[in-house]
Amino acid sequence: MKSNITLRQLGFLVAVADTLNFSRAAEQCFVTQPTLSAGLKELEDRLGVVLAERTKRSVMLTPVGAVITARARAVLLAAREIETLAAAQASPDSGELRLGAIPTIGPYLIPRALPEIRRAFPRLRLLMREEMTEPLLDGLHHGRLDLILFALPFETSGIEIMELFEDGYHLAAPPGSFGPEPVRVSQLDGARLMLLERGHCLQRHALSAFPDHDIQQDESFSATSLSTLISMVSEGLGITLLPDLALDAGVLGGQKVAIAPLPDACPRKVVLAWRTTSAHTELFRSLGDIFRRTRELVRAPPH
Repeated sequence: MKSNITLRQLGFLVAVADTLNFSRAAEQCFVTQPTLSAGLKELEDRLGVVLAERTKRSVMLTPVGAVITARARAVLLAAREIETLAAAQASPDSGELRLGAIPTIGPYLIPRALPEIRRAFPRLRLLMREEMTEPLLDGLHHGRLDLILFALPFETSGIEIMELFEDGYHLAAPPGSFGPEPVRVSQLDGARLMLLERGHCLQRHALSAFPDHDIQQDESFSATSLSTLISMVSEGLGITLLPDLALDAGVLGGQKVAIAPLPDACPRKVVLAWRTTSAHTELFRSLGDIFRRTRELVRAPPH
């Protein structure tokens, strides 16, 4: 009689899929390589199919192995959520929480919210990770992250979203660029903005902030961070858009940059999101309320 499939065997398969290396997969699972190899062979015998082709130099999933790996990830995630649900009932505000955030939100919001989070949930250990939106969503769907902070508009499905606040923009230009009159959006027609590199959702949000105007990206330059953009602007090399959240948190850092509000720009929506199957929905909503209050308390420094 064949033995049943075990979660341990599925974990071995996922580790092999992630690393494509039996030694690293064994380290990831905290077992020896012979143990992992034997466990995977038992799984293949139970299923009657080859899941991974291995030679001395390479490891590659078979087509059926790739399909089964995707199912294995879902099973392992469901098993972890069963454990989480039980733990949440016993102690809903303790344990580890893995929070992901995009780089244009996380550094400007999370540090200011942490004191209140620690007061409200002293037994909660918050593990934070900065990534761009697509890796964050992937990490959430596959259980690597518990909840994420990012900005809409962005294509999402299968997750619960809590809207926190809208985040508008200021125009940043070299010193002395603005006179006493307010900057009007119509003045930006034909403008080319220095923006973050592709992959940052702020790059797309900035371009969609003025849907009725001809505003495009300066293709000769892109940056990996807001601080780099600000440095380029301060040297007179162009103009950019900065989110109000970052400005209120002091992203200018004393650099000489002219700032003008753009009240007519379409703001991005900052949201907190988690899996609909999560056992921590009530806790996540409480954290969202803290992030929302934190944003309201932050006051913009004089520009």
